[in-house]
Amino acid sequence: MDILKDHINSFALVAALVILVVTLSISSSLFKAMREKTNEGVLYNNGHKFDGIGEFLNNIPTGWVVSFLVAITWGVWYIFLGYPVFSYSQIGEYNKEVAHYNENFETRWKNLSKKDLEQMGQGIFLVQCSQCHGLEATGLDNTARNLVKWGKEEGIMEVIAQGSVGLGYQAGEMPPLEMSAEDAKAVASFVMAKISDLKHTKNPQLIQKGATIFANTCVACHGVGGKGQGGMAADLTHYGTQTFLKEILDKGKKGHIGEMPSFAYRHFNDIQVSALAHYIQSLQGEE
Repeated sequence: MDILKDHINSFALVAALVILVVTLSISSSLFKAMREKTNEGVLYNNGHKFDGIGEFLNNIPTGWVVSFLVAITWGVWYIFLGYPVFSYSQIGEYNKEVAHYNENFETRWKNLSKKDLEQMGQGIFLVQCSQCHGLEATGLDNTARNLVKWGKEEGIMEVIAQGSVGLGYQAGEMPPLEMSAEDAKAVASFVMAKISDLKHTKNPQLIQKGATIFANTCVACHGVGGKGQGGMAADLTHYGTQTFLKEILDKGKKGHIGEMPSFAYRHFNDIQVSALAHYIQSLQGEE
């Protein structure tokens, strides 16, 4: 974009040039005065001369004071009034372009089938995620999270056994829980069937047992309904869903394995996040 076509940038450029010219002009006149041989009207601090230049004991030159006040006044006006009122920036223009693109994208692809969403999600995964999680999403021998398990009952069982860190909840990090594999499976069944919005479990016969264990072990942090008590802990109603995935993409995660950076700057729209969520869910077929 041509900078001169934007009035805010043009005004800033002209103002900067004016300040530069005034500063050079006043500085030149003052240096010339200091080099003059006569001391008429000029008071020097005895002993503070170098190469014919002496230290002034006079008041600050009026021109400098005026230039300084004008520069400060213009800066305050520009920061608090000029820019917000006229509001142009290249970052703002970029954000508008992204929003316009996302609007067109969502209009075009809003009625995709589940299969199409999975295919789109696979493409996003291969470009953005496979470098760390592997082409098969298994985590490259535990160097990243195994997404074949994430968002499913196996993922909950893994968290119960290993704990969970790196999402910055107010309740703190979740330590590993001393729980048998069978009890962990029951809790996972209850969470996925009754708490998570996915409402599906492969082990319905364990739901009641899982409810009892959840009430005795997990409610203290996650709350009775598993909603995380207003951000104190993870909201399990979103576990495995697009909403939970969006939170991780935006916040990033500093986990047991390593650090996943925030992907907020990628500006994934809702359809792209939904597609990625569908693909991750498809990585392990339901029984």
